[in-house]
Amino acid sequence: MRFHSRKWVKPGDLNANETLFGGRVLAWIDEEAALYSIIQLENKKVVTKYMSEINFMSTAVKGDIIEIGIEVVKFGKTSLTLNCEVRNKMTRETIVTVDNIIMVNLGPDGKPAPHGKTKVEYVRDRLASED
Repeated sequence: MRFHSRKWVKPGDLNANETLFGGRVLAWIDEEAALYSIIQLENKKVVTKYMSEINFMSTAVKGDIIEIGIEVVKFGKTSLTLNCEVRNKMTRETIVTVDNIIMVNLGPDGKPAPHGKTKVEYVRDRLASED
């Protein structure tokens, strides 16, 4: 799994127990899944269709740095299925896992549209092929 982004846990990210609020983590996961999908599918119109069971395994506290990892499970005709792990950057302890996040590619009309992708592509490879 590749870890694409990091977040610094700040006071506004905490719950009443002074630990990382689960809803904040889910918002970060959803945003990361959307960004990853937009880049992979080369389309800004991508939406979250489904998130499987969310497994909270540990927590973080103010000042911790967490990282969000995403990997592709499969490419569908109009969708991309991902899984995600959020972990503490310093301790490597897993905070949350999500086995399946389904992102749907939309066409100009806002309806699901085929994306034509079948494998993970990296921007550096796309740029190299343009030379």
